[in-house]
Amino acid sequence: MKRFDFKIIWIVLLMLTGALPVSVAQQPPSDEAAEKIKALQMQYLAKKLDLSPEEAQKFWPVYQNYTHEVETLIAERHSKRQQDKVSGGDPDDIARRNMDNDLGYEKKMFDIRSRYTNEFQRVLPARKAGAVFKSEREFRTIMINHLNNQRLNRMNQGANFRRRQ
Repeated sequence: MKRFDFKIIWIVLLMLTGALPVSVAQQPPSDEAAEKIKALQMQYLAKKLDLSPEEAQKFWPVYQNYTHEVETLIAERHSKRQQDKVSGGDPDDIARRNMDNDLGYEKKMFDIRSRYTNEFQRVLPARKAGAVFKSEREFRTIMINHLNNQRLNRMNQGANFRRRQ
């Protein structure tokens, strides 16, 4: 099993290396890059969950609803943060408001995950439904590590270029 997981990780990393353009620091991913990442995530989840065609047919619409709700919640949180930055005001009031907003955000995220835990159990066997969030975290960790390695490689290449001059 460990050998299989290792192969999946390498396949995903190789696909990412060839598929994702080099991005500029602090720049949000393009729609094309975001779509590629979503496609890779779907492939990763399908392999990790070992979905049969019937399970996949039932699972993907539920999963897409789940990701839509999560993305909407994240966008709302980001929007509120941006509004607080623009509005200015007393830093302590902003910090208090951010703490309250963060708690509300965490509660909403927990509610979404709780609801979709039940939804996933309706369309998948319990062992597979229980692995959805874990597999998502694993994919996110792989992506973060890959992107950090890419960034470090670019920084090292820049340092080597400056030394040669």
